[in-house]
Formats: sequence, structure tokens, C-alpha cells
Amino acid sequence: MTLLNSLRAGLFLTAALIAGPLAALDLKETPGLDPSLPPVAERLPAEPLVVDLEAKGRQIGKQGGSIDTLIGRAKDVRLINVWGYARLVGYDEQLELVPDILKDVQVEDGRIFTLQTRKGHKWSDGHPFGAEDIRYYFEDVVSNESLNPSGLPPFLQVNGKPPVFEVLDETTVRFTWDDPNPLFLPELAKARPPFIYRPAHYLKQFHEKYGDPDFIAGEAEKVKARSWAPLHNKKDDMYNAQNVDIPSLQPWVRKRDDSDLRFILERNPFYHRVDTEGQQLPYIDDVVMTVADGKLIPAKSQAGESNLQARNLNFADITVLKKGEKQNDYTTALWANTKGSEITIQPNMTVKDPVWRELLRDTRFRHALSLAIDRKLLNRVLFFGLGKPGNDTVLPASPLYKAEYTTKWADYDPEQANALLDEIGLTERNDDGIRLMPDGRPLEIIVETAGEEQVQDDALELVTEMWKEVGVELFAKPSQRDNMRERSITGELVMSVWWGFENGIPTSEMPPEDYAPVHGDRLSWNAWGDYYETGGEGGEKPDWKPAERLMELYNSWLTSRTPEERTKIWEEMLQIHADETIHIGLVSSVPQPVVIKDIENVPLEGIYGWDPGAHFGIHRMDEFYKAD
Repeated sequence: MTLLNSLRAGLFLTAALIAGPLAALDLKETPGLDPSLPPVAERLPAEPLVVDLEAKGRQIGKQGGSIDTLIGRAKDVRLINVWGYARLVGYDEQLELVPDILKDVQVEDGRIFTLQTRKGHKWSDGHPFGAEDIRYYFEDVVSNESLNPSGLPPFLQVNGKPPVFEVLDETTVRFTWDDPNPLFLPELAKARPPFIYRPAHYLKQFHEKYGDPDFIAGEAEKVKARSWAPLHNKKDDMYNAQNVDIPSLQPWVRKRDDSDLRFILERNPFYHRVDTEGQQLPYIDDVVMTVADGKLIPAKSQAGESNLQARNLNFADITVLKKGEKQNDYTTALWANTKGSEITIQPNMTVKDPVWRELLRDTRFRHALSLAIDRKLLNRVLFFGLGKPGNDTVLPASPLYKAEYTTKWADYDPEQANALLDEIGLTERNDDGIRLMPDGRPLEIIVETAGEEQVQDDALELVTEMWKEVGVELFAKPSQRDNMRERSITGELVMSVWWGFENGIPTSEMPPEDYAPVHGDRLSWNAWGDYYETGGEGGEKPDWKPAERLMELYNSWLTSRTPEERTKIWEEMLQIHADETIHIGLVSSVPQPVVIKDIENVPLEGIYGWDPGAHFGIHRMDEFYKAD
């Protein structure tokens, strides 16, 4: 059943997710909880989300224990709100949107969204959660100019207009736009969602509309905030896990502020999920995050110091991790990386230099550079043949996948590459055999790298030799991420190396924002993205036909009403990328190592990505449990 049909029918629940009244469950009390807490029947919603683990091919777990994991910097504690992945609606492992925190969502005509919370659902401090928390977000936070001077975010606007917001009862709200808003639900399911609900009972005390002025002034002075608004914004911390006082709906909550090197995230005793045996999730009591030097995390994982580790591990660590499995009693699972390409070379289509601009926008030039790369050799040398040579595009796990998207203009054919370069008119060469550009400069391409991934540098070394065979000189220029972005903004960046499209496994219901110039932070078309984001006040209006068509298609997706419409739009956008080789992808589907030690229900085969995926989130970390 398609997402839209599911929404219209109100049928979100898969075989693994069953909503049922508490009376039908044989509830069991969670051992080790504070005895002053209410009993489990009073902590759960009236209709909790019941997880049928056996239907998912997993085991009924047991409650208790800790997961130890390593993070490379203190601010990565915020990942607990990614991995926990409690969302109003979220993706399941089949990439379908299903209700989670919400009991139900009804969608009419793609523009009217009725959200129903679970009666009796509570925040982690035991206070009721419901329609008032969504109202507070919409009316008192995101619509308040002092708190949000930039105005409503794009997912809450359609054609520049806000929705009509209504509270229907204590558990139900409705958002109504004049036209369809296909951005709305996917935004709620992101790894970093907008959290369109807030703990109103907690935050109101810091809001000028509700709080005591003297109290607000005193609290503002404590944190050196100039007024109520920066104080409120500091306390309103749904994602970063810095405010230990703010209530949460996530499976684990940070309640201690006693260390910036070791973080203990404790179970939420009011979490809304329960298994079919009546055990409240999460199974694990605590997630302990310890800060370590990122370069040492692979060695520490090999030494058995982490129960669950993927962060700061990459393909190059697999051999070492496999060697340590028997000695330190862990398993190295290999999950599918969801990036469109592990490595991609990105021509800057909005480069300022007019000669480079004309050359980079010539489709024949990009095709020639792509055909001059032996991707099979790169895959063997860099990834032991475990990746998939090809373009930067959607992966076979996506329902939108077509083999042509991966293979078109991606075969190794230096003869055809030479012919295309000759056809362009780049026939003159210098004494070193390097072709000359139309203005007489040698065809020397500076490819900038952030220096964050050794494999990117290694790949460029190999590509340098391949391009030289067709008369193109490549110079790799180490830089930093911020410098690369700045040079992209100023138009000085000619070409860069980066990883591929973040979401290589999209469905038609996910916005195609990576594949159209709608973001100003993209290295391949900064000026066009800036133009879109600023409403034409900055950047440059797209003046290249493929980019113009991608924008038309993206805007059509934003007003689409059916999955069938959105599928056609996606397919044309992907075909444009395949035909034009806008990104020169090298190798995709490179395995991501995941170290698992003494933890059950972690899949040995999974997907690892940010959106969709939320790293462990899509596989439901609250269902993992400690082995005997």
C-alpha cells in the first residue's frame, strides 16, 4: 500500500506495530526503576505502540543493562536523540512512513493533516503530552518573531503561505494549507526533525506571554541572556541534549550534567512503546557515551571497549576489526552505506571564471572526465572489490532505482573520452601532453579536498593518472570544509571531492532536494541554491537548461498530490543526472562496519545513513537488549 493510500485509509500499522488498549496487555513492571514512580499501567499511554518483534524476525528481549559507546567529541551526545528515533511519524525498515509518537494521521487531498496523539501519553517527567504541546510550538514558538525572526520554515509554508492551525480536542490538531504540502510528513521523520511539539508546561515559565517577569529576569541573568527570547531559546533544547531539565519523549534522556567526557543517558520511564509480552521499551536502562579521540575509536572498538559502534569507523577499519573479533568477543557487521556514492568529484557549475564555467557546463566535458576513470580498478584498490562502481545516484535498495542511472557514461573508455575532448575543440597540447583550454591555459583542474577522508585523497591519486592519459592534469588541493564552502560561495572553487548524495535510497515520497539546486551549501551549484533559498535576493538565477528543468521538476513535486505524480518527477530528475553526469561518482555501496558486543536484536545486515536512517534509529535501538 502506498504512503498516500495508507494515509487516506488511516492504515499506518504494519504487521510489526499494533496499537492496542492496555487492558489487552499483560503488563510487567520494569525492574530497577525508582519506586516512587507510578506503576507501568499509569506510565504508558492508554493505547501504547505495541511492537511485535517476532513478526519482525527478532527476539523478545529483557530489560536492564547498559550500552557503552564511544563518541569523538562532547557535542555528539546529541546523537542520542538521533539513534532513539522517536518521531511523530518515522520510517520503518521498508522505508514506509508509519505513526510512532502519534496514534494516527489523516491526510486529505495532500493538504489537510489531522494529527492525533495518544491519550494518556506523558513526557519523561510524567506530565501529559498532547495537542497543547503542538499548539505551543506553532503559535508561541515558531510563529513568534522574537524567538524565530526568520519566519516559518519552508516545510510549514506552501507558496509562501502558512497553514491554518486548529486544536480539535486535547489529543488532536489539524494543519490546513490551500495547496498540497508533501514536505510536511517527511520533515517530521528526519534524523534531526523540527520537533513540532514542545513541553509547554516546562517552557512557558521562560516565555514572556506566560512566565513571571521577575523569574525570567533572574534566570536570564544566570545564563547572561539579554532578554526572555535568548533565555527561552537556550532552554528550548530538543535536539542537542545540553539542557538536562527539559522533558523528552525519546527512549533515553540526559538527566545529569556532571561531566563533559562521559554522558549517561537514562531510560525514559514514560516511553510509549511496549512489546507483546507487556515489557515497556526501551529494553536497555542506560546508554553511556564516552568521549575519545576519533582516531583511536577503531582501536578501542577492537579492544572491546564499545558495545555498539559505527560512529568514527569506516571501511578502512574492517580488516583490523575482523582480526579482533575472537579475542574480544564481538561481531563486525557490515551494513549498507546509503550514500549515493562513497566518493564523488563535483564540478562547480557556478564557478566564476567564464572559461571554466563554459567548459564545466559542456556535457561532453563531464562525460569525457567520467569515461576516463577506471572505476573497477578504484573499487579493487580502495575497497577490495566490495563496492559498486558507477555514478552518484540512487542505490538498488531504492524503489526508484534503475540500472541505467548507475552505469550511464560510467564505463572506462579513454578512447571515447579523448574523442569527446577533441570534439569540444581541446586539441592543442603543451610539451607535457596536457591539453590547452580555449584561452591557452593548460587544462589543469584543481580538485579541492577537505582532508577529512584519506580514501578521497587516495582516489584522487589514482584519478590523476587516469586523467593524464587523456591530456587532463589533476592537482589535488588539501583544504578545510569551511574554506571549501567559502570558495564555493565566492565562485573560486572549480572542482571538489566529497561523498555522494546523502540519500541514496529515496522513495517518491521523500523530497528530491539533493537533486535540484535548492540549497546554498552544495559545492556543485552554490550560487543557484543561494538564489532559491533567498528568494532571488542572493546568488544567481539558474541559466543552464538542465538546472532550470530540475528546478521546474522540484517545484512540481512540491505541489504534487499523488505518489504516481511524484514517481514520474523523481524519475525524470534522476534521468537528467544520469544523462548529464552532474556529479562524477566513483564507487557506491561500500560497507559500513558496525561493531556489536553483548547486544542482541542488532541486525547483521542493515542500512547506515543519516536521512533516512538516523544511523541506528531506523532499526529501532530501543529494541536492542543486553545479552546474558
